[in-house]
Amino acid sequence: MMDKVSVVIPVYNCEKYIHEAIESVIAQSYLDWELIAVDDGSTDGSSEILDEFSCDPRIHVIHQENGGVAAARNAGIELCSGRYIAFLDADDIWCDCHKLEKQLRFMKRRDVGMCFSSYETISENGVSINVVHVPDRIDYKGFLKNTITCSHTVVFDTQRIARELLMAPTSFPDKDFPEDLSVWLQVLKEGYFAYGLDDVLAQYRKRRTSRSSNKLHAVRRTWNQYRYREELHIPYACYCLFWQLFHASMKRL
Repeated sequence: MMDKVSVVIPVYNCEKYIHEAIESVIAQSYLDWELIAVDDGSTDGSSEILDEFSCDPRIHVIHQENGGVAAARNAGIELCSGRYIAFLDADDIWCDCHKLEKQLRFMKRRDVGMCFSSYETISENGVSINVVHVPDRIDYKGFLKNTITCSHTVVFDTQRIARELLMAPTSFPDKDFPEDLSVWLQVLKEGYFAYGLDDVLAQYRKRRTSRSSNKLHAVRRTWNQYRYREELHIPYACYCLFWQLFHASMKRL
């Protein structure tokens, strides 16, 4: 008997890419999955594209007022019914049709609760930029210095890691935090390890209009995470931020 995988996709104004993202889930060789797409108040054609997929009983489309990525992802997690939870952003792709199959086999073989994989960075038009390889495993302190994961490669086993830990924190509403980083650190801070599968299973689309493309903004959000969420002392926060920026630059080589 297969264990169901719940796939959560937050969607906001991604009409150009969302169809390809969903098709990459449908193409998976692992068949026991559900997809929860949360339309976060899109103002383009994303809502209509999502509704076209709603005839598939495995795909659940939720429409809500715009509340940001964290709110959309949290809404999706609340509706998950699978043992495993995976994430995919609306402009990214699972480029290997065996992604879920490979990661679940890896997690069961290694007896672990969190797995992430290597991935390829592509341009807005799908042109390959580089490949990011991942370490065998990483813990909380290591992750503070090297935020190596991308949300579209991560799979969690909720029988090992509480579902509540996967909910993006909503405290400090006046601060801007990187949602993914907040969740991964929240999990790892509990003493778990994240285990890396060094297979390229997904593609991360680098877009000029994304928040992560604004480097100063990205650095500020990471600094907020270190100082206000993790409560790191300033010297240690600077140390971790330096190494995080170093590893981020190395990923682009």
